Amino acid sequence: MKNTFALILLLFLSCIAMTTAQAQNGEYVIRDAKIVTVTGATIPRGSVLIRDGKIVAFGDKVAIPGSAKVIEGRGLSVYPGLIDSGTYLGLSEVGSVQETRDTTELGDFNSNARAIVAVNIHSELIPVARANGVTTVITSPRGRLVSGQAALINLDGWTWQEMAVKPAAAMVMEYPRLSGGGGRFGGFQQGQGADNQRQQAQRQIESLKKKLEEAQAYAQAKEARAKDPGIPARATDLVLEALIPVIKGELPVLMTANSAAEIRGAIEIADKFKLRLIINGADEAEKVASLLKEKSIPVIIGPVTEVPNREDDGYDRNYSQAGELQKAGVRFAFQTNDAAYVRNLPFQAGTAAAFGLAKEEALKSVTIYPAQIFGVDKLIGSIEVGKVANLIVTDGDPLEFRTNVKHMFINGKPVDLSSRHTRLYDKFNSRPQ
Repeated sequence: MKNTFALILLLFLSCIAMTTAQAQNGEYVIRDAKIVTVTGATIPRGSVLIRDGKIVAFGDKVAIPGSAKVIEGRGLSVYPGLIDSGTYLGLSEVGSVQETRDTTELGDFNSNARAIVAVNIHSELIPVARANGVTTVITSPRGRLVSGQAALINLDGWTWQEMAVKPAAAMVMEYPRLSGGGGRFGGFQQGQGADNQRQQAQRQIESLKKKLEEAQAYAQAKEARAKDPGIPARATDLVLEALIPVIKGELPVLMTANSAAEIRGAIEIADKFKLRLIINGADEAEKVASLLKEKSIPVIIGPVTEVPNREDDGYDRNYSQAGELQKAGVRFAFQTNDAAYVRNLPFQAGTAAAFGLAKEEALKSVTIYPAQIFGVDKLIGSIEVGKVANLIVTDGDPLEFRTNVKHMFINGKPVDLSSRHTRLYDKFNSRPQ
């Protein structure tokens, strides 16, 4: 009986391995389409050859193997898949239902918390995001001084291991809020309330610095013991252990800082501890643009389509920020900062393009720029030979509302573009009259 069970299990695993191998070894050609490479010249009419999950050839003279499955692209355009630089997709399903949210851990310091292992791969929001051309996202924990490790994931796969592009893409931190602002249209606190808030923020800043100092000492102690085993070992501290790559500059810090003062404070901490800093939120980034450019610090901005945070801001405050940062020479990428509305990513960039941002820069800010910021530009973000075949085939500019995504490839595999939205549409469109 045991031998029979073992044989069945072996056959089952073999079938899985064969299926996986077949999926990975697929060969496809998108033929006679406009190819927008992003980093190179646009090819008015050409083909893209995909094999084993990679782009192996593209251009107007690609030899099409007889074994390849052909997708007719006449009248269509091929773009790299879009990348959302800030979401909590897979960590939250229904924002108003606490039981479906897994974004925040207890305590101020959760550097050992990993978003990747908490991603719900069966989230209904993932296919909705894909339907509008988003193939890859940063999904992050949030809400603490050190919230944990953000993950860069593709939006297709049966396990989080299959989805992971970079399981630990950045350490998520939040710079304590310095202003007395009461939030969107909330006015400002004054007097004792504002003083208390500033004092609390200062205590949190000192607490964050102290934790980074402890991480430095912890890393130095480990290095000393590695050189001299006679030195007594320190007790393992999971929080400090996870901060070692941050202190060594191996893992960037994605730090939320919005006001100009907060951004300067975040830069001061990064300089002191030699952190690789990425500013998230960056509401007033243009006010410190020269400093950001000088130190080559990228920023993640958005959602562009939200109303301004302060009631005395112009209506187009968020729309025009990207154009101002471009003129100042600051590198940036867009985020939706959401789970349910990741599908709106292309409209963040498209709206910015209508308010001063160069159209080519708008496309780069949701493709190659986020890939560069998170250190995966050799894998994704543009159409180049050897890169992972994360591609979308559209009937127009993906940053425009009227455009439809006709085909999508993630890791070189065709992806089903149906979603809960399309299923509901089909259901009610075919209801009895």
